[in-house]
Amino acid sequence: MLSFLSSCLPRKRKETQRWNEIEEEAKRLDQLPSWDAPDNLLLMQTFEWHMPADQAHWRRLRHILPSLKEIGVDNIWIPPGCKGMDPSGNGYDVYDLYDLGEFDQKGSRATKWGTKEELLELTTAARDLGVGVHWDAVLNHKAGADFTERFLAVQVDSERRDIEISRPKEIEGWVGFDFTGRGDLYSSMKYRWCHFNGVDWDESQKKNAIYKIAGPNKGWANDVSHEFGNYDYLMFANLDYSNDEVRRDLLNWGEWIGTQLPLSGMRLDAAKHMSAAFQRDFVDHVRKTLGPDFFVISEYWRCDLRVLLDFLETMEHRVHLYDAVLVDRFSKVSLTSEADLRGILDGTLVQSKPQHAITFVTTHDTQPGQMLELPVASFFKPLAYALILLQNRGQPCVFWGDLYGVRGGKHPTKRSCGGKLPILTKARKLYAYGEQRDYFDERNCIGFIRYGNRRHPSGLACIMSNAGLSQKRMFVGQQHAGEQWTDILEWHSGTVTIDSRGYGIFPVSKMSVSVWVNARAEGRESLNSHFDTDVYKYGRSRR
Repeated sequence: MLSFLSSCLPRKRKETQRWNEIEEEAKRLDQLPSWDAPDNLLLMQTFEWHMPADQAHWRRLRHILPSLKEIGVDNIWIPPGCKGMDPSGNGYDVYDLYDLGEFDQKGSRATKWGTKEELLELTTAARDLGVGVHWDAVLNHKAGADFTERFLAVQVDSERRDIEISRPKEIEGWVGFDFTGRGDLYSSMKYRWCHFNGVDWDESQKKNAIYKIAGPNKGWANDVSHEFGNYDYLMFANLDYSNDEVRRDLLNWGEWIGTQLPLSGMRLDAAKHMSAAFQRDFVDHVRKTLGPDFFVISEYWRCDLRVLLDFLETMEHRVHLYDAVLVDRFSKVSLTSEADLRGILDGTLVQSKPQHAITFVTTHDTQPGQMLELPVASFFKPLAYALILLQNRGQPCVFWGDLYGVRGGKHPTKRSCGGKLPILTKARKLYAYGEQRDYFDERNCIGFIRYGNRRHPSGLACIMSNAGLSQKRMFVGQQHAGEQWTDILEWHSGTVTIDSRGYGIFPVSKMSVSVWVNARAEGRESLNSHFDTDVYKYGRSRR
């Protein structure tokens, strides 16, 4: 008997060594950069393009903040709250940066979203809950001028803004801003033609064209996108960042708004149309005055990784960028029958610079009917959300229209992911921690494992298919041997038993995603708790 046992020992050692090697290989992270957002922070865009113009959104958000916090939202991106030229507009038609719904201007005291007092109540409530607020800053242009002025300008080719197609001539443009409802409170700056470098309307001729304002030290900024030759001009009266008065007023505003509201971050709208040098100065200024951790996203929209990386270099990595490459990939893959999933992250910003990438599936700019529309097939949205929420790369952003649906406009939509998006956001908070192993080895079925950490040891297994019913054998760790794992989304009703070597065979239904977690994992009972979706009832009364 002793000799038999002795003969077995070398074989046992070799087998143990073999499985240890397999386990170590399975645990090894792929040779890609990864970056976990601290505590799996989650950002949510709390509006979509067709929100009701009921001046009630600040109240609405204040009521639903606790439920957003409960499903794992740490920061909210709120819409532009400065007075626009249209009381029903979303705020991108900005008139007065210093009017947050406080002054009777442009036909209303409140903005589309509500009054300044209600905005203060919202941001204070968010701070008390530990939810950060990101402001949407529209600094590229002004709209709704109070009067016209005459000045010299040259018309440029709309397709090549660096090519002049007329001689300098006098035009009449809407460039006079006196802010009579506010007066000199907060800022005494009044805007005139010299503070802009472009307009798109000559009132004297009632002509729509792109005009570059002429004069000493006038011209387009050179450190902008090179689309259309030079993409400094976007819309309305385009601000001239080479003007010292403009620069001082905007830097002052960046400091001022931080004294008015407890903000944790800011989104710089239309970043590719603004001077990069000014953006660097602006970011430095707000971080100097509001704190070094103030979070800034530059909305530089290009579905080209090289362009995004170049802009990050130009900004000296001061900002985060939206991963437009990734959402473009989501759109194309979802609309192509049985597209290859193996390279879905290849060549994306989140793969290359995860610590600077904001990942998303939809925003107000890409939702149906908008200029940057990038439709993602409904079956694919839960797959896309599982990728951005549960992987260890990037900073994900959830869209209001996907969480609550889109009610207005020509393209109303129901809640995405079959209403189960809150389960995925909670799973991010509970289980999406630690090392990651990707199983991106089949054309139409990919998966990945998160191994957990000391604070969150449960881990998870995610598998998705854009074709038929499938399954994948994946290693979750020998510490889970014997556990019964189930799909938290309940789109697959089976149970997976983890074998003695730490492997499970995880199935997924056709054109679906399943997220498998130990049935006894901490927090499982909270995943299917009620999530209130009747959010518009909260804006019906100012009381």
